[in-house]
Amino acid sequence: MKVACIQLSCGENYNKNFRQVIFYINQAIKKKADLIITPETTSIITSNKKILYKNSYPMNKDPLVKEIKKISKKNKKWILIGSIAVKDKNKYRNRSIMVGPKGNIVTYYDKIKMFDVNLPNKEQHKESKTFKPGKKLVTTNLPWGRLGLTICFDLRFPEIYRKLSKKKLHFISVPSAFTKITGQKHWIELLRARAIENFCYIFAPNQTGKNTKKRETFGHSAIISPDGEILKLKKSGIGIICANIQPSQSMKLRKIIPSLD
Repeated sequence: MKVACIQLSCGENYNKNFRQVIFYINQAIKKKADLIITPETTSIITSNKKILYKNSYPMNKDPLVKEIKKISKKNKKWILIGSIAVKDKNKYRNRSIMVGPKGNIVTYYDKIKMFDVNLPNKEQHKESKTFKPGKKLVTTNLPWGRLGLTICFDLRFPEIYRKLSKKKLHFISVPSAFTKITGQKHWIELLRARAIENFCYIFAPNQTGKNTKKRETFGHSAIISPDGEILKLKKSGIGIICANIQPSQSMKLRKIIPSLD
């Protein structure tokens, strides 16, 4: 199995973000990736509710979702849209969407833990003012193994990952828009911890660079093995990392160290 994680630098321009992500999805297809994952907030990053409202849609009406479904069907690829803002009545969902090789939405996951923080550099984020949190853990069967879905701030809550790992997972996705200030302190350490604790591959595409006047993200997209080895890492800039995965390694490690029993 070959997995590709795409590192983007999205901002408030939906059309620019659209072109950027489609370009890199097609690049990942050229690299013969079986599973392609984009970061959190693939379609738009903004704290401006007017911009968000103008550039958000119900899931099946989002132009980006429609285009990715076409690409998946044409190329018979599994593509996980790390997350987009989905309109849900008077609020939004921060939703990760798995598109299958038939061009259908196989499943989706709504981010559970809202990013409500006041950072030391006076940066503030109040995700719960705009987004409605999800309540359900979500996994999906791929041809190569079982994948658990999480998003960004979920990473700080190990109980979510432990509950997911009980479902005999091989992989966990962590598409993110992890901020630069918190990423420098904790991003790689948390990813490696979640991999080791749960004996799962971690697929973690992140946003990078200056996204808006109020937000800068850390990059360092990573693919990590079930024993915590960093297989691939992209520190900065837009682009793709790919790795060949041996799904059986997850279950082998669980037999050697039965800490999940």
